[in-house]
Amino acid sequence: MVQWEYITTPLNIHNTTMVLNHWGSEGWELVQIATGPEGGLIAYLKRPVKTA
Repeated sequence: MVQWEYITTPLNIHNTTMVLNHWGSEGWELVQIATGPEGGLIAYLKRPVKTA
C-alpha cells in the first residue's frame, strides 16, 4: 500500500507556474488548489513516502 506525505503552499497570482514547477521537480503532485481562510490561493500537494 502506498503511503503519502502532504504539503501545502500559498500561491501568488504572479508566480503560480514557477511555484508549481518547483514542487513538481521535487516529486510533488498537485492535488487541489483552494481558497485559503484569508482569501489567497493554497496548493495541496502529495508524493509517495520514500521507504528505506
